[in-house]
Amino acid sequence: MRTCWVFDHPAHVRLLAPFLRSGTAHDVIIATNRPEVRQLMESSEGVLPRRQTIWVERPVGKGRFRTAWNRMRTVRQGLREAAKNGQGFERIVAVGAPLELRVAKKLGIPQRWYISDTEINHLSHKLARNAATDALFPIHWDESIDGGWLKKFNQKKVNIHRLNGLHGHVHLRPQLRPIQVQDPPSLVVRRLQGNGIHDSDEILEIPEKILEGIEITYADESKYGGDPWQFITMLSQHNGVITQSVTVASESVLMGIPTLLVSDAKRGFLDRLESDGYPLFRLTSQSNVEEIQAQFLAGLFLTEALDLPEWPDAQQQFADFIGSELID
Repeated sequence: MRTCWVFDHPAHVRLLAPFLRSGTAHDVIIATNRPEVRQLMESSEGVLPRRQTIWVERPVGKGRFRTAWNRMRTVRQGLREAAKNGQGFERIVAVGAPLELRVAKKLGIPQRWYISDTEINHLSHKLARNAATDALFPIHWDESIDGGWLKKFNQKKVNIHRLNGLHGHVHLRPQLRPIQVQDPPSLVVRRLQGNGIHDSDEILEIPEKILEGIEITYADESKYGGDPWQFITMLSQHNGVITQSVTVASESVLMGIPTLLVSDAKRGFLDRLESDGYPLFRLTSQSNVEEIQAQFLAGLFLTEALDLPEWPDAQQQFADFIGSELID
């Protein structure tokens, strides 16, 4: 099945990598031109097979509507050119990236998958609703903050599929983590650039007092210099994580790493992580900094006592949904 895979975010590259490996040599990748996506693509020897790649720009900030229009034009031209060999595309798989789905619909690609775990991305849902044939949402999707979009997808008779697990459950594997806490504790700090579509409403500064007295490895967005494919392993080698990124927070705690998320973000998967007992601590604009800091520091010393939930077989479920084989 010839497929177009859309990599709009570094987490999407990791999420879709196992399925791309089971694809065909005629598959095409559409990749957003952002530093961490490029890092993953350029260092993917032995991880991802080489495939024709169409690079597109990220429609954010001033001029984003023109950028979006140019992106769709680039995708349309690239896919038409790729199809000149007589073999058309049968499927497109996009994670939170609706523009490519709209192009795919006009080009007559029959299977158009929209995958999301972010309830508040209302604009993306709106653009995807009339273009997707299938939509994949987690079972912990929070309809109270999705603006009614899950119901709207149903009204459009889009095939709705529900995944029992987080996206991290699909592409991660449990890692060994240090039981003994170093003195001082070793923590990874992940700061965002703040130019994301939701950052203005969610991102909070990490208080300097929280960073005092710890050994810090900085892994800031677009500035991390290590092997991007070993990023999760690097996190697991530290005692804890402090991050402004909800994606890094979810991936870290799935590995059993005590994580402090400094953000006003609301997501269904964050609620699920908390209810399942993962070591997630959340510092919001309404929190008492000293209280949350004390809880997080205490949590660093309870790693040995963690009893993590059973790992769901979300990867196989994901594969069955989109119709792909798995190649680890």
